[in-house]
Amino acid sequence: MMRSPALVGFVAGALAMGYVVASLFFLRFWRRAREGLFLAFAAAFGLLAGAQGLQVFAHGDRDWDGHVYWTRLAAFVLIILAILLKNFPRRLRH
Repeated sequence: MMRSPALVGFVAGALAMGYVVASLFFLRFWRRAREGLFLAFAAAFGLLAGAQGLQVFAHGDRDWDGHVYWTRLAAFVLIILAILLKNFPRRLRH
């Protein structure tokens, strides 16, 4: 099945926009609550938006290029670490 480069770019741009919107929502929640988990989620979605933009402008349809893969991996590791730190009791972190 042939993929149109214009369609791939459109869908990738829509995904990047969705990531940016999610990041802005989490930033708004962080401003209200000052909870570090929201800030980590905002940063992770910002990384995902950047990876999506990098993929479109650099190579198009190739998902497994190193810089895109590592950027996505960093975003997911950031989310996992933020959740783990949120769920550990404070006495274990000191």
